[in-house]
Amino acid sequence: MGLQTAKNNNPNQNFKIKKLFDLQHELETSFEVYGHRGARGIMPENTIPAFLKAIELGAHGIELDLVVTKDQQLVVSHEPWFSSLISKCPNGNSISIFDEKRLNIFEMDYTEVAQYDCGSKRNPHFPKQKLMACTKPLLVDVLDAVEFQLLEENLPNLKYKIEIKSKAEWDGIYHPNPSAYAKLVVDAVVKAKLQKRVTIQSFDHRILKEIRILDKDIRLAVIVENNLGVDRNLSFLGFTPDSYVPHYNLIDADDVKKLHEEGVEVYPWTVNTTGVLNKMKNLGVDGIISDFPDVALAHLDLG
Repeated sequence: MGLQTAKNNNPNQNFKIKKLFDLQHELETSFEVYGHRGARGIMPENTIPAFLKAIELGAHGIELDLVVTKDQQLVVSHEPWFSSLISKCPNGNSISIFDEKRLNIFEMDYTEVAQYDCGSKRNPHFPKQKLMACTKPLLVDVLDAVEFQLLEENLPNLKYKIEIKSKAEWDGIYHPNPSAYAKLVVDAVVKAKLQKRVTIQSFDHRILKEIRILDKDIRLAVIVENNLGVDRNLSFLGFTPDSYVPHYNLIDADDVKKLHEEGVEVYPWTVNTTGVLNKMKNLGVDGIISDFPDVALAHLDLG
């Protein structure tokens, strides 16, 4: 994994990270901050450096996205293709927005996927993001790197929110069918022995239903970006999930109360300002998902 998983040999830095982690977890045990795609506002999204940065900042967990290669490898990526916004071709050329969906990860073996650079192109939405050459990593490599860092720094166990990227119209084109997709993910989580620290989430209810059949103990979350309301969204799912993950504009205090009465935790996304963070805390949510976990954690420390 090369530079992306470089070991931190600075004892002073190790001590500072441990102290920050202990402080944040002591102060905010009832409110969790997840780094969105690692720490997207600071580092290239969904890369090993982004996830390790979230650890350094003291995040309680990380959120990441999964897609599948032709050779059935689980790759951490928000799109099942190479986004023109953040990716470069193996020869260093930019990718046109008109061509990006033709660069279908489900039609590539991972050896081909790993030739693309997804970290050195400036994302205009995050001008302060540190640029570096990065590839889309395998899920297994992300888990290995994160777990090694936690062990190395003697840090508390980190939680994972793993989003499965899938749509009915993408079946067989950009990813496997729901049952095969679900099995790949469940097998990976079980093999890593992380069932107790992983929540698998998706907009796609089909995937969540398949995972529930395969393993009733893995925590599940439904992601919501519609205004149909809590009751209708849960009725579509057909069972009570462990978490409800709405866009922050789609949740209110009554929703949070109703969900908590059903034993469902609430984690809005993507909370990137202190104003929205304050609003979410006042609603009584269980935590937030943020591109800037550093900002969220610093604000909570002051509160």
